[in-house]
Amino acid sequence: MIREKEKRDLNNLKADYYNSFFSHIYVEKSVADMPDTVRILNKFPQSHTIYIDHYKDVFCRSRQSSVLQHRTQNLIIAKKENNLVYAGAPVCQSFGNEHFYYTSCMMNCVFDCEYCYLKGMYPSGNVVLFVNLDDIFDEVYKLLQKHPVYLCVSYDTDLLAVENIFGYTKRWVDFAERHTDLKIEIRTKSSCEKFLKEIAPSDNVIFAFTMSPDEIISKFEHKTAPLDSRISCIELALDKGLKTRIAFDPMIYCKNWKSVYTDMFDKITGRIDLNKLLDISVGTFRISAEYMKNMRKEEPYSAAVQFPYKNDNGYYHYPDEIMRDMEDYMVSLVSRYVEKEKIFLWERQEK
Repeated sequence: MIREKEKRDLNNLKADYYNSFFSHIYVEKSVADMPDTVRILNKFPQSHTIYIDHYKDVFCRSRQSSVLQHRTQNLIIAKKENNLVYAGAPVCQSFGNEHFYYTSCMMNCVFDCEYCYLKGMYPSGNVVLFVNLDDIFDEVYKLLQKHPVYLCVSYDTDLLAVENIFGYTKRWVDFAERHTDLKIEIRTKSSCEKFLKEIAPSDNVIFAFTMSPDEIISKFEHKTAPLDSRISCIELALDKGLKTRIAFDPMIYCKNWKSVYTDMFDKITGRIDLNKLLDISVGTFRISAEYMKNMRKEEPYSAAVQFPYKNDNGYYHYPDEIMRDMEDYMVSLVSRYVEKEKIFLWERQEK
C-alpha cells in the first residue's frame, strides 16, 4: 500500500531532516507579556521565538501541508477574538443536553489521526494556543446567567495530551467546580493517568475516552495512546469516582471490522464494569463534505479518508448498510451490560 511505503520512506530519513517539537514559537505582539505566554516560552528555551501581528498571518498562509506540518509542529500563541463559544455542531452528540456548546482555547492537535476533521477545517497543521482563557470563562459565565450550559472544552484539540505544557484542563475543571449550572466534557485519546491521579471528583466534569481497536489506532490514530493505556485511564477514573464516558465514536470501517471491534470490546469489559460509566456513545465516522474535500487533498493515500462515503445533505458518512451494521452491532454489545438509556447513538438521535 502506498501509504505504508510513504511511512517507511519517511521513517528512514535522518532525524535532523525535521525540526524538533515546537522548534519555532510565533507570538502575537499583543500577548507577548501575558503570564501564560511567558510561562510557556520558559518551557522551550531552545525554541526560536518570532513575534507577529496576528496569528492568521502564519496559520492561514496558502500552500501549507497539514500532514507535513504534523511531523514537526510549531506553536502560535495568540489572543482569541470575536466568537469565543459556539453552539454544538450537528454531527456531534449533545447527550440529551438542551444547551450544548463547545469552545476552542486551542486549535489543532498534537495527535495525528488521519481521519481528523481538523485537517479539513484548518489550513495549517501547526498549533494555536489562545492565552486569554479568562475571556472565554467570562463568555461562558454570561451564558450561565441565561440557562445551564453543557460545554465541550476539548473539541478542536486534545487538551489532556498537552496538559503538562499548557495546564488548561485543570483550569477548566476549577472553573466548572465554581459554577453549578455548568457541565463540561473533556474528551481524549491520551494516556493521562498522572492528571487523573491528581484530580478530585466533580459532578460538573465528565472525562470522555475515545476507544478504538489497536488495529485502527496503529493505522490511523498516530501518536495517540494504545488501547491498553486508555483502558488503564478509565479504570483509574472510575476507581476515583470521576464521571466517566466511553465513546465508541468514530467507528472506522475495515474489512474485518466486526472481529477487531469485538476483540476491543472484550478487552474493555474484561477490565471495566460498564455499569459504573456515566454513559456510552456510539457512532460511525461522519464529516462535513467541505472538510472531506480538503482532507482528500491532504491525505491521498489514507484508506480512512479516501473511502467512497455517501453524501447526505452536505455530510459524508458510510453507506447506510455499513453504517447501520456497525452501529447496531456495537449497540448490541453494549446493551448486554448497560440499560439502553445510557447508550447514545448519534445517527438515531440526530435524524
